[in-house]
Amino acid sequence: MNFRRNLISSAAAVLLSFALIPVASAQTVLRASDVHPTGYPNVVAVENMGKKLESATAGRYKLQMFPGGVLGSEKEVVEQTQIGAIQIARISLGILGPVVPDVNVFNMPFVFRDEAHMRSVIDGPVGKEILDKITNSPARLVALGWMDSGSRSLYTKKEIKSPADLKGLKIRVMGNPLFVDTMNAMGGNGITMGHNDTYSALQTGVVDGAENNPPTLFTANHYSTGVKFYTQTTHLIIPEIFVMSKVAWDKMSKDDQASLMKFSREAQMEQRALWDKSVAEYSGKLQAAGIQFKTVDKKAFYDATAPVRAKYGSQYAELMKRIEAVK
Repeated sequence: MNFRRNLISSAAAVLLSFALIPVASAQTVLRASDVHPTGYPNVVAVENMGKKLESATAGRYKLQMFPGGVLGSEKEVVEQTQIGAIQIARISLGILGPVVPDVNVFNMPFVFRDEAHMRSVIDGPVGKEILDKITNSPARLVALGWMDSGSRSLYTKKEIKSPADLKGLKIRVMGNPLFVDTMNAMGGNGITMGHNDTYSALQTGVVDGAENNPPTLFTANHYSTGVKFYTQTTHLIIPEIFVMSKVAWDKMSKDDQASLMKFSREAQMEQRALWDKSVAEYSGKLQAAGIQFKTVDKKAFYDATAPVRAKYGSQYAELMKRIEAVK
């Protein structure tokens, strides 16, 4: 673990030392990070966005993608992006919550009725307001757009039929106190750890399960760790976000900023189409590999997490009413 941290720190130092240095005095390389692997919808959409920017600027900007978490965990990537060592990053709102608390309204359990409702919200005024709050916060990040990450449900070695079945089980969650409280309210024991550490934790029994979407369950190879059940609680429907370091943003011309924003919106729509296709594809692969998809009484989990919405949602009461009113 110390070796990995030292390696990441060294990588960050190298990236920072070369961040935004023009190549051959003509080209600026924008380094982009994602914990997901090559070919994942988010990665493909950002790569294509970079190609459009390169074309529009006649090669003055070029995007270099670092997929698979090679630049560190999402928390580490956020920190590197804030200082300008990484220029563009796709990150989970769960990780951003402690940095920009306003995004926690989307991190609460069952705040969206379904994925269609979530898309209507992020495509409308509420979604734009949250993006603006991120950009205008002290986080030194410029919000470029939203990305889909579907619904997060439980995958475990033991079948889960109700909150009572989670008692005593250690479930990996993202590093946000809200998610720990959510999992604890659902009956389990929420354990925070980085995405890249989850595979070994599942394999060695450090955790008994995790929660995520089907594409991640498959591409992260978590399904091969002895997990047998994918229980469709859909307790979290959290959009993801891609951001640019304000350090890099401030060095762009107004015209280049406008071009990047245009291509970012196109990337958001492209990723959504790719996402829908990948969910169907990977769900089929998981079932073929023996993973049992189970439906469950969601109301029991909804009721169990009411205290979490009360605790974290009080400061967003008006915003939550607006979210609920979106058709």
